[in-house]
Amino acid sequence: MARNQTSAEKRHAQSEKRRMRNKAIKSECRTYAKQFVELVLKKDKEAAAAKLKQLQSALDSARLKGVVSLNAASRKKSRMTRLYNVTFVQQAAAN
Repeated sequence: MARNQTSAEKRHAQSEKRRMRNKAIKSECRTYAKQFVELVLKKDKEAAAAKLKQLQSALDSARLKGVVSLNAASRKKSRMTRLYNVTFVQQAAAN
């Protein structure tokens, strides 16, 4: 009699495929975040603004795909936007 393992093997293969896809999406978000922080530290306002937009788009995409939760995506977007504002917007207002 055949063992009932085929469904378990299929499920494992599916979860592995999903895990690798999710890992790539999370890695992309982390890469954009690191690049954004680097640009902020270099005081490159235009490039940082473009990278922030790219990061927010990647986080929204990850949220829609279920890779990160709504609150996690919102929290990360908020922190990065606040970093941008504290660095560039408040400096412009002070000058």
